[in-house]
Amino acid sequence: MITIDDLSTLRKQVAELKGKGKVAFVPTMGNLHDGHLTLVREAHKVADYVVVSIFVNPLQFGANEDLDAYPRTLQRDQELLESVNTTLLFYPSVDLMYPRVDGQQTLVEVPGLSDVLCGASRPGHFRGVTTVVCKLFNMVMPDVALFGKKDFQQLMVLRQMVNDLNMPIEIIGVDIVRELDGLAMSSRNGYLTDDERALAPFLQQTLQQMKKKIDAGERDYQSICNWGVYQLDNNGFKTDYLEIRRADDLSSTDEQVNELVILAAAYLGKARLLDNLEVLI
Repeated sequence: MITIDDLSTLRKQVAELKGKGKVAFVPTMGNLHDGHLTLVREAHKVADYVVVSIFVNPLQFGANEDLDAYPRTLQRDQELLESVNTTLLFYPSVDLMYPRVDGQQTLVEVPGLSDVLCGASRPGHFRGVTTVVCKLFNMVMPDVALFGKKDFQQLMVLRQMVNDLNMPIEIIGVDIVRELDGLAMSSRNGYLTDDERALAPFLQQTLQQMKKKIDAGERDYQSICNWGVYQLDNNGFKTDYLEIRRADDLSSTDEQVNELVILAAAYLGKARLLDNLEVLI
């Protein structure tokens, strides 16, 4: 695996790869786990070469969030990426990604989709995501890019960005990778204490129970969400949001929609856990 931290070398290397085959791209913030490695494995199924980036993006962290505390584990990440035959690792600096001073950086924003759910709880978060991913796409110029469905809203926002900006990149969503007890894998799971880690699967269990209510014919979605919030908040969580939305555009739903998604964000100690569950009626 080649590790590169400058743009000219990256472009030269990727151009050589694209001359020989298809290039897939997996953007990450490092501190890798098997969810990330699954994205790389899936990327190998759809392309000849796989490029991974590691960049802890300051633009997507809000005030008082965990930017400074976010784990940087480059050596371990490199070893993990080599174990799944990653072709190239791009490891840019903040100065390379954002050479202009604060407040003068060109920004990329997807209105509407970016303003609900996580966007409402973390103002500016998705503007930071779309800006950095757009820049990385322009740097790597991949044929296809893969993202996990754990960040369901992020996946939809990025698909909208690619469509609106006519980027010739296929976006593939990969199913959530879970621990044996059902907890969605996340770099932030490392913030959980032992007691919190034992409780964490209750988030997915609550979503499963909500799905059962829908499968049984209940259609008062607000009531189902209220029940779910009650369950979480009375079992050690602090719910950020828990909503049932249309799976195609994340708009509010009604009884006529056949494809739904239950989306949740909840704090457990220092960790903010994300999860979702798709529902077909």
